[in-house]
Amino acid sequence: MTRKANFIIVLCCVLAFAKAYSQTSRAYSNEFLNIGVDAAALGMSNAVVASTNDVNAGYWNPAGLMRVQEQEISVMHANYFANIAQYNYGAFAMPIDDFSAFGFSVIRFSVDDILNTTQLIDQQGNINYDRISTFSTADWAFTFSYARESQLDGFSYGGNVKVIRRVIGEFANAWGFWL
Repeated sequence: MTRKANFIIVLCCVLAFAKAYSQTSRAYSNEFLNIGVDAAALGMSNAVVASTNDVNAGYWNPAGLMRVQEQEISVMHANYFANIAQYNYGAFAMPIDDFSAFGFSVIRFSVDDILNTTQLIDQQGNINYDRISTFSTADWAFTFSYARESQLDGFSYGGNVKVIRRVIGEFANAWGFWL
């Protein structure tokens, strides 16, 4: 068989495995990463993985960054749950040369001004409303994307590195990393 035929067979096997693996149930950790970005993509029910060709390709399919012709910036803001939660997204992408491109994006999903009533009752058992304070909880995702044109005509590939940060007031915080 030719080299191209071998490549296509291996690619089909990898994609079939990925499809089977993706059918596992969600654990609901970092679910904010599944909200989506770009009004056009959301309007098409997130069916843009193959057609994305702008700065938002870093979110949907990093290989699509190869279609970026110049520096691009994208920002998005959305309120959720009657303005209780805020979803913010910002992205930057640029071609490095004729054969590669780079992208960076930030997502922040937060709930601000949460009442902290842990100190509401003093040591004598009296309620003191002046002891109520507020805190915020925020999930951050920093994504670094890279795309490269393949030697095969019309084929490009890309990948993401994600760094995730979770902050819950002064009570808890954590970092995560994913390829």
